[in-house]
Amino acid sequence: MADNASIARIVVITGASSGIGLAAARLFRDRGDRVYCLSRRDPEERDVTFIRADVTDEESVRHAFAEIGEREGHIDVLLSNAGMGVSGAAECTSMQDAKRQLDVNFFGLHACVHAAVPLMREHGGTILATSSVAAVFAIPFQAFYSASKFALNALILALANELKPFNIKVAAIMPGDVRTGFTDARIKESAGAEHYGSSIDKSVAVMEHDERGGMGPEMIAKRFVALSLKKHPKVLSTVGLQYKLFCFLGKALPIRLQNWIVGKMYIK
Repeated sequence: MADNASIARIVVITGASSGIGLAAARLFRDRGDRVYCLSRRDPEERDVTFIRADVTDEESVRHAFAEIGEREGHIDVLLSNAGMGVSGAAECTSMQDAKRQLDVNFFGLHACVHAAVPLMREHGGTILATSSVAAVFAIPFQAFYSASKFALNALILALANELKPFNIKVAAIMPGDVRTGFTDARIKESAGAEHYGSSIDKSVAVMEHDERGGMGPEMIAKRFVALSLKKHPKVLSTVGLQYKLFCFLGKALPIRLQNWIVGKMYIK
């Protein structure tokens, strides 16, 4: 059952300049919430407040949340959506790109939680995060992206228990293929062709084709708004019958069979 369905709340969204984050900012705003968009680029959206912040810069995040705390005194909802992708053979991915992947997708969430919880502890609140079905099935030639989402899910599950005494609810959505600028922004490591032949390019092409034909970001954003209003949100969930089936199979099938199926899907 929904809670506080008609009460305006203080909502903070990272990675809000485009895609799922921007779609969520619009939906939260349209229901009457006061929305703060944290990103490196201004979404230039009416009736939201933009604060420049980079989730990989802890000081930048601290300053952004401190500013919100001074203005509002508390926050009700944090949606940690900032993310990026790295593709390529794991053995050939530079340490710099691998660390960048974890810095944005995993440690970025931690930085925001570190800054947000003190502004939620007294009144309670909700922490939401964008995960991926890649957290259930590790995708070949997206090893570090998959690893970042596996790690994110683990953090979300731990936080759900740790923050329960403070009435802070925690949940993540694991989207499948979504049409956003994420596809074009992916860092592509092309090294290793002499060993893998055309497998890297073909595998990434399959991913990008599926992403460009995927669901609109508004579908995920609607789910985030719905979760933010629930008294007991499901800690890990996905959107769409196909992806719900994938996640079910991730629990039902032996790991060896799961991994074989994923390999058949992406190794061309």
